[in-house]
Amino acid sequence: MTNDQMILFALMGAVLVFLLWGKWRYDLIAFSALVLGLILEVIPIDQAFSGFGHPAVIIIALVLIVSRALSQSGAVEMLTNRVIDSKRPLSIHIAAMGFLGATLSAFMNNVASLALLMPADIQAANKAKRSPALSLMPLSFATILGGMVTLIGTPPNIVISQFRETALGEPFEMFDFLPVGLGAAIVGLVFVALIGWRLVPDDRTRRNAANELSNLEGYVVELGVAEDSSAIGQSIKELTDIAEENDVLILGLVRNGKRLPGRAFRESIRSGDLLVLEAGPKSVESFATALKLSYSRSEKHQGAFAGTLSMMEATVPVESRITGRSALDIRLLYQHKIMLLGISREGKPFRDRVRQLKVQPGDVLLLMGEEEQLDEVTNWLGVLPLAPRGLGVTQHDKAWLTISLFVAAISLSAFGLIYLPVALAACVVLYLFLKVISLSQAYESIQGSVLILLASLIPLGAALEASGGTALIADGIVAVTEGWPVVAILALLMVVTMTLSDVLNNVATVLIAAPVGVAIAESLQVNPDAMLMGVAVAASCAFLSPIGHKNNTIIMGPGGYRFGDYWRMGLPLEILILFVSIPLILIFWPL
Repeated sequence: MTNDQMILFALMGAVLVFLLWGKWRYDLIAFSALVLGLILEVIPIDQAFSGFGHPAVIIIALVLIVSRALSQSGAVEMLTNRVIDSKRPLSIHIAAMGFLGATLSAFMNNVASLALLMPADIQAANKAKRSPALSLMPLSFATILGGMVTLIGTPPNIVISQFRETALGEPFEMFDFLPVGLGAAIVGLVFVALIGWRLVPDDRTRRNAANELSNLEGYVVELGVAEDSSAIGQSIKELTDIAEENDVLILGLVRNGKRLPGRAFRESIRSGDLLVLEAGPKSVESFATALKLSYSRSEKHQGAFAGTLSMMEATVPVESRITGRSALDIRLLYQHKIMLLGISREGKPFRDRVRQLKVQPGDVLLLMGEEEQLDEVTNWLGVLPLAPRGLGVTQHDKAWLTISLFVAAISLSAFGLIYLPVALAACVVLYLFLKVISLSQAYESIQGSVLILLASLIPLGAALEASGGTALIADGIVAVTEGWPVVAILALLMVVTMTLSDVLNNVATVLIAAPVGVAIAESLQVNPDAMLMGVAVAASCAFLSPIGHKNNTIIMGPGGYRFGDYWRMGLPLEILILFVSIPLILIFWPL
């Protein structure tokens, strides 16, 4: 093993370890590895930032903008309104939502598909008086399955396609993934709708969630004691009856910026103190009104829901601006006039101050402010509202125009008339000129963290391949599996890729597994496309944990899921997809 190979293996190993650790954001980890590789001279200087101009990066950015335009135009809302019916049996509802989610995910970013459908699914659950936990996980899995069907459905397919162009001379086309991806998706959807949702833990199924999200337990909220509050002079112990009456649990008292110890329950409450509560939004409002408590000591927010103030619940995806930061860090109240009232994280109370607490992916935030400002700030934060947004932000008169332009772009690319990035770019330009979306909205829709991750790892992966490191891994796998049938080696590659995808970002997984797959194919002298298709399917199958795919993270808070809930439905689903996809690969991409 050469020095360059040793350094590159160490760098790639460090990236995997830090991604698993999760202390720092994955884009920072990947970019740091790129810079270190350049300093150590194992990545050529002329390839330093080649990833930022790579077609895969450009295509993913354009797909994100197109996804925003489709949702902004109201095109998705038209479909959703026709599909959702809260009176249907749960299996039929899950099948209908799953089919819609998978169809949308085949042609737009699957995170965007979930973000559009999740509020409607929650609303249907509330009307049916059942827990949204029963349908949110199936919906998340369905949107992941749908992404496997086309080139633009999920970033791993885009990366695989562009890698094939580099390694074999031609990329995969728009519908090359269809035969295998569609078969796996259909079988997966049938399983999820008929069997999978029943595997959600029993304690979730027994919950009556008619008002689960509007009265979500587990928020930790701070309310200020105004000068005219009836709580002044009383102790927390003396407020027990009124707290129970309003379904509020008083956790403690903050004075002069510090949490008082256990004796605070007998301490007389003073003006300017903060009461720390565990409650839901409606309970907070009624308790604040009863005791004349304020949402802030700032004069702009005195009183309970004065003026046009309203509350909104939103879940936090990985790439949100507030992930890993607190409300104070981003000056949410002072610069944007939005208060973070509470945070729910799997129903666990916090000892930290709410506005000082570092927000994690999957948290549910309770925000308060003026309605127009809330819409603007949720977009700025990159969080996803849990209730349907106002209809005023959509442009229903442009829905069919938006869909037609997108279909035209995909068709021109599929028939080989226009290069896919050019077709998508032309579609985006037309959206901007026709004012389907604004330029600021286009920029907002681009997930910089994903693009930086991909752009940083592309040169690192290329350097590992050029140094012979990828061939070294492939030779090791071939040596270990000597005498095995080729189909067994394909299955092993898919299992390893699935396992990595369950704990790592799927783009990072593809960048590691795709070169190894091609090298194995070359060593065995078999069709490399079979290995690449196996990697593509396996990288998309991240069903065992909330960290393997963003969609699984997004539903964690709203569904009240725990880390160990996902594998119950996810493990049999992954095994099923293996049994379905391998024969399909052998038929359509024979070894």
